[in-house]
Amino acid sequence: MLSATRTPSQKRQDLRSLLVPGAAQPFPGAFTPLSAKLIEEKGFPGLYISGAVIANELGLPDIGLTTLTEVAARGAQIARATDLPCLIDADTGFGEPMNVARTIQEVEDAGLAGCHIEDQVNPKRCGHLDGKTMVDLETATRRIRAAADGRRDPAFLVMARTDLRATDGLPAAIDRMKALVDAGADAIFPEALKDLREFEQVCAALDVPVLANMTEFGKSQLLTREQLAAAGVAMVIYPVTLLRSAMGAAERVLETILAEGTQESRVGEMLTRARLYELVDYEGYTRFDSSVFDFEIPTERPTT
Repeated sequence: MLSATRTPSQKRQDLRSLLVPGAAQPFPGAFTPLSAKLIEEKGFPGLYISGAVIANELGLPDIGLTTLTEVAARGAQIARATDLPCLIDADTGFGEPMNVARTIQEVEDAGLAGCHIEDQVNPKRCGHLDGKTMVDLETATRRIRAAADGRRDPAFLVMARTDLRATDGLPAAIDRMKALVDAGADAIFPEALKDLREFEQVCAALDVPVLANMTEFGKSQLLTREQLAAAGVAMVIYPVTLLRSAMGAAERVLETILAEGTQESRVGEMLTRARLYELVDYEGYTRFDSSVFDFEIPTERPTT
């Protein structure tokens, strides 16, 4: 009720058990603790916390402006709200290798099940934009080695992300992925692959689970879970899907208020009061204090 019932250690074991090549486990991106509750209720096995979403919620572009404190705090809020394992985007690790090790420990303390560290130069940019600059192989592997060495819970998942496909091509990116695995990565996130064939090549080349990023308006073709499972993908993330959907709906209702002077025509599209109270388990809190829930939830809109 007040927080998740499964411990961080249990959720880390859950994440590892889910990451089976070919399972293509769907991890929608949660942008709030409430959205995490919805993801869990709908039956998804886990959720993803996007660095781009954290930045965008703060009104910032995804160019490495967020801090470790902001990311860990948001991760903790979301992880607390769900029993699902949460994978969080830790960008470049927020500094040099020692900073990366501290990043791992901070997100461990926040209750996350795993994170990924990428190989862009800081300040970074969104993985589906042009003009990315990559660190050299030594720097990339040192980051992952520091992440693996820095964790205290061996079940915490260290995933390595590489953006090298966009700058150096797929063969070079695969070579880097192998080096990142040798450095200690438990799983690989190959960013901005072009099509299904490229996912097939990556999965065939690696002995660890592979993540597929199915983000809208990006460089990767949007593929079905069935297609990605057949390619050997272990996890599929939908990082910004819920935020884009929510902000699209918000924009439409604001425009309606300006145009019509009321939100009346949009009310049917909204989450009802009863449904919202159900998601936050309003009634459940009476088990602690009946005074917080001593009224009847309206199920229908008043007629006058």
